Parts: sequence; structure tokens; C-alpha cells
Amino acid sequence: MKWWHAGLVMIAETVSLGILSLPKVLSEVGLIPGVILIIGLSAIATYTGYIIGQFKQRYPQTHSMADAGWIIGGPKYGRIVKEICGVGQLGFLIFCMSAHVLSFAIMLNVLTDHKMCTIWFMFIGMIVSLICTIPRTLKHMAFLAIASFLSVIGAVMVTMVGVGTRNQPTGPVEMVRKESFIPAFNAVTNICFAYAGHLTFFTFISEMKNPKDFPKALALLQISDTALYVLSAIVIYCFTGYGVASPALRSAGVTLGKVAYGLASATIIISGVVNAHVAAKYIIVRMYRNEANTDNLNIKTKKSWMVWLGLITGLWIIAWLIAEAIPVFNNLLSLTAALFVSWFTFGLNALFWFHLNWDVKFKGKKNIWLTCVNAFIIFVGLVVMFVGTYTSIHGIIHEAASQVFSCADNSL
Repeated sequence: MKWWHAGLVMIAETVSLGILSLPKVLSEVGLIPGVILIIGLSAIATYTGYIIGQFKQRYPQTHSMADAGWIIGGPKYGRIVKEICGVGQLGFLIFCMSAHVLSFAIMLNVLTDHKMCTIWFMFIGMIVSLICTIPRTLKHMAFLAIASFLSVIGAVMVTMVGVGTRNQPTGPVEMVRKESFIPAFNAVTNICFAYAGHLTFFTFISEMKNPKDFPKALALLQISDTALYVLSAIVIYCFTGYGVASPALRSAGVTLGKVAYGLASATIIISGVVNAHVAAKYIIVRMYRNEANTDNLNIKTKKSWMVWLGLITGLWIIAWLIAEAIPVFNNLLSLTAALFVSWFTFGLNALFWFHLNWDVKFKGKKNIWLTCVNAFIIFVGLVVMFVGTYTSIHGIIHEAASQVFSCADNSL
């Protein structure tokens, strides 16, 4: 596909649930720090995305983060690094599936005015997602991604209209908020989740007619999603104030909130199903990698159907259990970002740069500068991972413990 087509699909893949948490980010850290963080982390994500393009140019046989892990690990540690990347990729996909199960439950709570226990809403979300995952191929994935993108954008636009017609904010609008460290850092990890698309970049580059045009597609992605993130976060926060909900659609009001969730239902289902497909297919490839015929998805036998149904059922049950154990939207996104996005978007890509430039890292001012930049990005990844995991777990214990496997409203 051409670079602009790749860019549009990348936008559709990236802009999903993450955008719904950003107005709450501004309420936790303040308007000015929040916008600076969104733009600053976008700049880092743009650079690390560019490194992925450089790595792909050097090693065109790379089609996933696991493949890249094999290369940077070398003959001695390649298999270990590949397995770590593969497990991390699978974990990230399952946690994303959990976020969609949780979002489905929040959506039904809004649309039905809490007429059923949240546990049942999550179970219904799991069953609906499981049924939609049964087809073993995802034809026209690009169209599904674009439908998902239009869904979430339509929902956000309705929310902005809803908060814009509000008589008064539900709380103060602060330029800088002196919040405690834990909710403030959880806000940072929520922003990181919004830039979680790097995991798919190798795949998109592989499908481009001219992989050298990837920087153009990356620029289209980063300019578009950053503009959307900043605009929606500012508008929704400024018209709502500190009482803004997460997901932000709840702030639109009773009627428009239902309209917003109705529009968002497509992205809530489609994105989760795509994640489940990718996870299941990764496992199947690993299961049959030593067999002569690895195209088991296209062989419609009783055994292949049993394997497929067993895998997707197991994956969705795990996702449902995680959603029930972490039933607060922001906390679930924060933990996902801390455990996985910290490396797939930041730290691991800086390691790619060192692998590409190890012999010249201290030769010339430019390389010395880039060495410092990439070392800093690795540091950022470590901080997001360790500190983010701590603050996320702390938030889960103190905010979500009473809602685990309960009928409580879990939207905040």
C-alpha cells in the first residue's frame, strides 16, 4: 500500500480507547502540564517510530518486535530476547482485550441506566467479543480499523458538543494542579497508552510498496493523533473541569452520553476482536512452527476449529478475569502502559538505535547527542515501567479493590 494509505490505517489502529482517558489526565496534572506531556511524549514516540523504520531498512526480514528481538539479541541471546518480546506482545494484546471488555460494561451501564450488575455486563461483553472473533480470518482489516477510528472520533465529537452545551463545569479548571504523585504519574502512563501503536509498525512497513516512505506515514500518524488528543482533551476538560469522567464519554450528559457510547460501540468491539485475532494467530503459529504445514487457519477441519475455538475462548476468559480484577478504566490502561508500552514504544526502540549505531555512537557531535537522547529514552522506559507499575498497583488497591467482581459503577 502507498504511504498515505499506511498512514491512515496506522491512525485508525492507534486512535482508540487511549483518547478517552486524556481529558482525565488534564484534570489530574492541570491543563498546561498535561498538554506539555501529550506533546512531549508524542515527540519521543515519533522519534522511536522513526528508529523502527531505520531498523526495518537495515533488516528487511523483520516483521515483528519478536523478530527484532532475535536480531538485537545476537547468536547468544537472540532466542531469549525473541521469546521475551513475544510474551510481552501477547500480554499487551490480552490486556487491551481486557480494556475493551471493561469499556463494553461501562457502555451498557450507561445505555441501560445500570439495570444489571456490572459483572453480568462484563460477561456479556466477553461473550459478544468471543462470538465476533469466531471467524478465523480478518478480511479487509484496514476497513475494520477505519470503521473503528470513525466510531471513536464520532463519539468524541458528540462528547465535545455535549460538554460545550453544559451550563457550568462540574469542577474547577486548573492550569497547574498540585496533585499527589501517584495519580499524577498514572496520568503519564495513560498518555503513553495513547501512543501504543508501535507494536504494529513492522507489519505496516512490510505491506508498503516503498518502505522508504515510512517516515511520511509516521508523520501523518503523529501529527494527526497528537492534534486529536490535544484538541479533545482541552475541549472536554475545559468545559467539564475536575469532575471529568474516564472514559470521557460519560461527561457528555445523560442523553448525549448514550449517543456517544452508541457511536463508540463499534470501536469497543472491533478493536478488541482485532487484538484477539492477532493474539490467537501468534499462538497458533508458535504451536505449529515445527510442522510442515503451518497454514492451519485456512484448513477447515474439526481439529483446526477446535484449536481455534479453544484458543479464543481461553484468551477472552483471561481478558474477562483481568477486567474484573482491575475494574477501573484509568488503572487498567495505566498498568498496561507500564508493563508493555514502556518498552514497545520507548525503551526497546532506543536499543534498536544502539544496535544500528554501536560502532559510531561516540563518533562526532551528532552521534554523541543521539547516544544521549537514546540513553534518556531507555531511562524513560525504565521509569514508566517500574514507577508506573507501582503507582498503577497502588491505584488498583486503593481505588478498585472494593469493585473487584462487584456491581459497582467502574467508569472512573
